[in-house]
Amino acid sequence: MTGTDTAVEPRRFTVARDAGVTLVGEVWEPAGPDGAAVDDILMLHGGAQTRHAWSRAARRLVGEGYRVTAMDARGHGDSDWDPEGDYDIHRMAEDLDAIIADRFVARRPVIVGASLGGMTAMLSLGSGADVARALVLVDVTPRIEAAGVQRIGEFMRSGFDGFASLDEAADAIAAYQPHRKRPSNTDGLRKNLRLREDGRWHWHWDPRFAGNASADNAEIGNAFFETLVPKIQQPTLLIRGSASDIVSDDTVRHLLELLPHAYTMEVPEAGHMVAGDDNAVFLDQLEWFLTEIVGTPGE
Repeated sequence: MTGTDTAVEPRRFTVARDAGVTLVGEVWEPAGPDGAAVDDILMLHGGAQTRHAWSRAARRLVGEGYRVTAMDARGHGDSDWDPEGDYDIHRMAEDLDAIIADRFVARRPVIVGASLGGMTAMLSLGSGADVARALVLVDVTPRIEAAGVQRIGEFMRSGFDGFASLDEAADAIAAYQPHRKRPSNTDGLRKNLRLREDGRWHWHWDPRFAGNASADNAEIGNAFFETLVPKIQQPTLLIRGSASDIVSDDTVRHLLELLPHAYTMEVPEAGHMVAGDDNAVFLDQLEWFLTEIVGTPGE
């Protein structure tokens, strides 16, 4: 496939959960005859991101004829914050089960999960839940580098007091991701930040979530996922950034030991935010997997 961006705009929807939590998502519907068979892709963002992390990818994929759904995880974006601040990975997996039951009754989607989203999908599939017909892991493996997780957590916690301006937020991101060019126009950050009553711009996610991003928690999670991942039977692809501090050569080898049928691809010079660092290469690799390995619904 050779993708082109499309002008199709997404439609917002909600999925009700327990304890008054409502999850928010949006779906891009491809143009075409009514009733035509459409392959679904469900995109799950990483921790401290929102569904808008997938917007460029979704526009290209819907132009290829896929129906693309992107969700805001509990405590992120427009989804409600958990009343108890409970962002355990099991809660995220329960949310995923509910999303599938609500939105994908007739046909299971291909799940594309970045970091936290990929971990959520691995937990569900490894536990035997029927949530996907194939899995794409974006810079996440069953064993992740604790030092990289600690660095992410420190960056998240450094912004708890907010920013005086969007430019100040952009400077903080540029310092954290020096390999990526700082944008001159910061309007795109409005989807990831909110101007609050204190007059400062704050990240659009619950600060309590950041407590899970630590080296200690990463080590605990590594042992936990080793028992689950070998049970995943669906076609699986890992797309990693060559400059990632979360996924290393060792953790890729470990994934293949646990899941020998998995495919792996690398985006040169990309960091942990693979799709944002090189969206075109990322999508080329994703579309190869969708067409050559996953195939069309029913195959």
